[in-house]
Parts: sequence; C-alpha cells; structure tokens
Amino acid sequence: MTSAPDILLVEDDQELSAVVSNRLRESGYEVRTAFTGPEALEQVAEKEPDLVLLDIMLPEMDGLEVCRRLRSSHPLLYIMMLTARTEEMDRVVGLEVGADDYLTKPFSLSELIARVRSALRRLRLTEEAMGDAPQADMEVIEAGHLTIDPVKRIVTSDGSEIGLTVLEFDLLVYLARNPERPFTRMQLLEDVWDLHYEGYDRTVDSHVQRLRSKVEKDPGNPEMIRTVWGVGYKFVKPERTSESP
Repeated sequence: MTSAPDILLVEDDQELSAVVSNRLRESGYEVRTAFTGPEALEQVAEKEPDLVLLDIMLPEMDGLEVCRRLRSSHPLLYIMMLTARTEEMDRVVGLEVGADDYLTKPFSLSELIARVRSALRRLRLTEEAMGDAPQADMEVIEAGHLTIDPVKRIVTSDGSEIGLTVLEFDLLVYLARNPERPFTRMQLLEDVWDLHYEGYDRTVDSHVQRLRSKVEKDPGNPEMIRTVWGVGYKFVKPERTSESP
C-alpha cells in the first residue's frame, strides 16, 4: 500500500460515524462512509477498499447480509464487524458469514485504531511476503486431501478450491507450517491476528470452528486441526492416500 489505506465505514448512526471517521483520518487513513447496506455494496463495487468497518444493525439491509454479499464477490476483502449486541451468537454468526473480526460496542477509539492498524499491517506484511519470502515459506503444502499454495493463496480439497477469508487462510498456513506443535490462543492472536492483548479467545475459537467446517472431511471429528485440551490447537498432517491427487 503506497498511499494511505482506504477504509470504508458503514454505520447508520451519523454522529458515531462522524466521530470514528475523524479519528481514522487523524490517524492517517483515507475514509469513506456509507449509512445503509445497499450504499456500502455500491461503494465497494465502485472501488474496493483496504478494509471495511461494518455495523450489523443497518437500515434496508443488515450488516450480516452485506457481509455475506461482500465475501461472495470480494473473497480477500478484510471485514471487521461492529455490533452493539452482546449475545455471543450474534458475533459468531458474523464470523460465519465471512467477517474476519468483530468489535463490540461500546468500544474505545484507541482500541479501534489499534485493531485497524493491526489488520492493515498484517495485510501489508502478507503482500510483502508474497514477493520476498524464503523459498521454504512459499512451498506448496500437501496434507491429506488438502493442497495449500501460499503464493497463489489457494487451498484445494481433492482438487476443488475452497473459499477462505484472509484470516482463515493465514491461520491454516501458520498451523500447517508447524505440524504437531501446540499453540495457545494467545500465541495465535499474536502471530496470526497481530493482537498483543488478551480478551479475544473466542475470536480464535470461532475462526478454528469455521476453518474446520471448510477443510475437514468431518468437522465434528477433525483430523487435522486438533484441540489440545488446556492449551489450544495444533495441526496434524495426515498421510496422503492413493486416491488423493
């Protein structure tokens, strides 16, 4: 990203939108705003931003549907949900329809900026890694029915491509490059999310569950992404069978 990162803020509360927009601009970001779901879709279609801050409660079309449509048409777009709801299920549903992360209202502007900065830094490092990463980090990973291509950022299952979000892909690659090594949730937050403070364990769990639903043959009895009770998660690399391509 050579110019200032472009952020689309989708929030129907105009007073809150103005406050957040001003703080983002003060932090060096280009900011566009949308107040309805359809307006957000139009703005992304006109120009894809680097990151979308998306409120769940929107007029005309709620944020979950907006997220679902954006993920379908822009699979690598980073989407952070903003929600005033406190129920855990609402946040999980947001992740299930394609959000990369969520932030629950009320939130401090400092925390919002920290989360945005972390997400954009991770995206920038991913782009840079594509060009000058060590050869070993760019090698295709074969694991059972999965083929993971870090260069093309494509995952296939028995030859069929699987649609993963940015964070899902990064999480899978991180675990698959370190087979049999248990990672705590905090380690994953620091190394994959680039978050260096506690309180987001459920974010890791939700992403692991969603990743399992996409890459495991039997998500309820995962073969590769295993839970290490009392610790966190690890990747177990299965042998490729003769039926695997």
